[in-house]
Amino acid sequence: MFVIIGEIMVELTPIEQIIVKAMEELGATKDTSIKTADDITKKSNRPKGLVTNSLVTLVQKGIIKRVAREKAAGYYVLKA
Repeated sequence: MFVIIGEIMVELTPIEQIIVKAMEELGATKDTSIKTADDITKKSNRPKGLVTNSLVTLVQKGIIKRVAREKAAGYYVLKA
């Protein structure tokens, strides 16, 4: 699966596709509905380490946004 960001096409790995799909199903598509890594892990049914590593990569690719909060960071999809 490819995602177009501006004029750049970014390829997503299968696990990244699963993570983005899980986030969309959870409704994490705007800054008012962010979800934690635990929420995304439960929804995607994948190991937490794999999910957190994928979240970092997706943030670096500009697909999702990480929001630092008091207890746990939250994430939401920017582009899909």
